[in-house]
Amino acid sequence: MAELFLAHLAGGDFARFATIFEPDVSLHALLPNGLHEWHGAESVTAAFVGWFGRVDKREFLAASIGEIGPRLQLQWTARVRGGPFGEASFVVEQHLYADRGPTGRIGSMSMLCSGFAKEDDDV
Repeated sequence: MAELFLAHLAGGDFARFATIFEPDVSLHALLPNGLHEWHGAESVTAAFVGWFGRVDKREFLAASIGEIGPRLQLQWTARVRGGPFGEASFVVEQHLYADRGPTGRIGSMSMLCSGFAKEDDDV
């Protein structure tokens, strides 16, 4: 499930991305502007589309997958450009912990996000 999560996210395949969630999935995310919550596969997918789906260029620089007991642990660093970010490049790092639901798909997630930081022009 973790491999599919990262593959669909990095590839921008949000239709398939949504299929890895339980219908009643929840996402709790600590973002630079505070704690946010989304409930339901459509709402959770829309959050990721807002961060990564409306850009012209999406590049995943690093990613890792692990397990903490039964909990999935995912981490990624990405660079985006275009769309709401304009011509500048921005980087973001996110750490996510996920629990499987009754069907084996992702049922709940907790995430910590660095926020999108503008890269220096010489990068």
